Amino acid sequence: MPKLSRMSRAHCAEFFSRLRQANPAPQTELEYTSPFELLVAVVLSAQATDASVNRATRSVFALANSPQAMLVLGEERLARAIQTIGLYRTKSKNVIALSRLLLERHQGEVPEDREALEALPGVGRKTASVVLNTVFGQPTIAVDTHVFRVAHRTGLAHGKDVSTVEQELVRIIPQEYIADAHHWLILHGRYTCKARLPECWRCVVADLCPFEPKTGTPRG
Repeated sequence: MPKLSRMSRAHCAEFFSRLRQANPAPQTELEYTSPFELLVAVVLSAQATDASVNRATRSVFALANSPQAMLVLGEERLARAIQTIGLYRTKSKNVIALSRLLLERHQGEVPEDREALEALPGVGRKTASVVLNTVFGQPTIAVDTHVFRVAHRTGLAHGKDVSTVEQELVRIIPQEYIADAHHWLILHGRYTCKARLPECWRCVVADLCPFEPKTGTPRG
């Protein structure tokens, strides 16, 4: 097997400097107006696109945008509202259960604590990391399929699982970029460093990336 190339710390700093220049204030594409709405949206986004989640949550949040209101809405009505999203029955069950626990354990507020978040139904490490980073500004990196792919292609990290990739990213990314790194990597993977055909011809960090073969400018 060929030896995997690893990005140097100097190239890593340049890598994120360019991503910041291209997008100085990256944001999640999930629509939300409160920590609770974001938590629910991220739970719903597992194995679903942000666009499909946004289409569903617009009507849901108009009816229920708090734990109390979500319990009133109920599991069956929620399931019907989100049935266009994969695993909607399991997700609706989890959202109702986490809403109940937020009221019972946290006075209806989303906790600013990883352990407390991961104790909620349907909330794993990735979901907790998104909430901690996006809502509370903690320097966490949620490793989804986009981040995992970009990390390996560019040489930022080569872990065999998401936990190892997360640890390697935290070690190599300079502190000045760590807070927004999660969003830059996701957006880069979603729109440029795509799974089937990465658009290297318009990538701002192509010269720093060892991925081959690079794709050329499309014809036509």
